[in-house]
Amino acid sequence: AEVQEQAVALFKETFGVEPSVGAFAPGRVNLIGEHTDYNDGFVFPMALDGKVCVVVGRKSDAEKCRVVTAAAVAGDRRYEFSTPSLSNPLLPSEKASFQWYSYFLGVVAGFDANRGNIPTFDAAIATSVPLGGGLSSSASLEVATFTFLEQLCPDLRRSDQAEKALLCQKAEHEFAHVPCGVMDQFIATMATQGHALLIDCRSPPSGELVAFHDPDSVILVTNSNVKHNLGSSEYPKRRQTCEEAAEIMQKPALRDCSAELLESHRAQLSDVQFRRARHVISECQRTTDA
Repeated sequence: AEVQEQAVALFKETFGVEPSVGAFAPGRVNLIGEHTDYNDGFVFPMALDGKVCVVVGRKSDAEKCRVVTAAAVAGDRRYEFSTPSLSNPLLPSEKASFQWYSYFLGVVAGFDANRGNIPTFDAAIATSVPLGGGLSSSASLEVATFTFLEQLCPDLRRSDQAEKALLCQKAEHEFAHVPCGVMDQFIATMATQGHALLIDCRSPPSGELVAFHDPDSVILVTNSNVKHNLGSSEYPKRRQTCEEAAEIMQKPALRDCSAELLESHRAQLSDVQFRRARHVISECQRTTDA
């Protein structure tokens, strides 16, 4: 409620009217299955209670769409852009790759495939998901933005939640230039109270809700204060290394490799390739066992 109130207050302060629609999506923590999603493996995340991104807004008569964020971001907290159409599509920009609005623009572009059915609108964003904290602030923004657009354009609402998650992932790939797996967008889209989500990341990915009601168990999430930026970190390099290892073993992905196959190719792999592949192969097994 506090984040929603913050978004509504920011919208009224910026645009002078009340928002008419709104949407939210949660941050997440991954219980088990690290660096497995982009290797076609398994992951087991759950949504964070009370950590959400909220997008509120309304249609407008302005010439351009206007969006403002309450988050403490580098640079301008307000951005304007023309509504996308086939003749004037929203396109990725290297300059905007690491700006907060690149995630927002990517979703707007993919929501209607630049067909021109999205009206001009104003929007305000507020979030309680720590930025760069490894809790998927980007996916929560993407899914909240997509759901906001569904509220704004109900005729374009998606019934397939997997399609929605994949479109949000595509937005991050193309507009933020981050080669992320699908875990974050899936849990932000499909999260259900009292459940974790076992995701099979092989295309087409699928998710299975798993009840998590054990009164004797508590999930403790701590803040290491280490900042994450997938686009400029080791993440893309890790993904490339894993793909190279799978190719050397002549498999589509590390998900298809066994510990025995890995060991038989040890001499052909660099030390880094071997260690990262070993982690993914064992982690896939641990996740399904769990």
